[in-house]
Amino acid sequence: MIALLDYGAGNLRSVFKALTHVGADVRLVTRPEELSSAQAVVLPGVGAFDDCLNSMHRQELFLAAREFIKTGRPFLGICVGYQALFEKSEEFNSCAVGLGVFGGRVVRFPAQHGLKVPQIGWNRVHFLKSDCPLYKGIPDQTYFYFVHSFFPQPTDVSIVATETNYGTAFASSVWRDNVFATQFHPEKSQRAGLQLLQNFIALVE
Repeated sequence: MIALLDYGAGNLRSVFKALTHVGADVRLVTRPEELSSAQAVVLPGVGAFDDCLNSMHRQELFLAAREFIKTGRPFLGICVGYQALFEKSEEFNSCAVGLGVFGGRVVRFPAQHGLKVPQIGWNRVHFLKSDCPLYKGIPDQTYFYFVHSFFPQPTDVSIVATETNYGTAFASSVWRDNVFATQFHPEKSQRAGLQLLQNFIALVE
């Protein structure tokens, strides 16, 4: 069973549909005790960093997610769910503390003439870790779908799995041990995104 964390926000429906489409047994999870039987966890996200983290605290999912990661079972963060894995964010004078799984902060795209923020649409990802299991069968420079104004700056650059350029180069996905996270939306990225999700669920089989 793959637990899809339902903290009252996020792109739950589209992530749920995409995971079930590639054969996953998915369950919406709202309480920490429900994670005990999960083989993997997905933390989706749309919206603000603070909203995500504060909702996770209210539902006691914050510490539960951190404890789940320590078990070594696969964990995938998507968009704000990716950003939440870091220590803090500059978004809207953020006060929330991130999960702190990775060192670093979430920053806004720098102001540049002609650069539209948020980035909305398709962009390429360049592999920095070609052995990342999420990208098995996916060519380098494949397009994925992005919707974001902010992105993480990892302290440890060795965790960066892919890089994307949008006025500046940024870490579009990361990987360390059992934790994977993408700034782009695999559930909105058609064939390549479905392949990525299928690769993720294959880690629990």
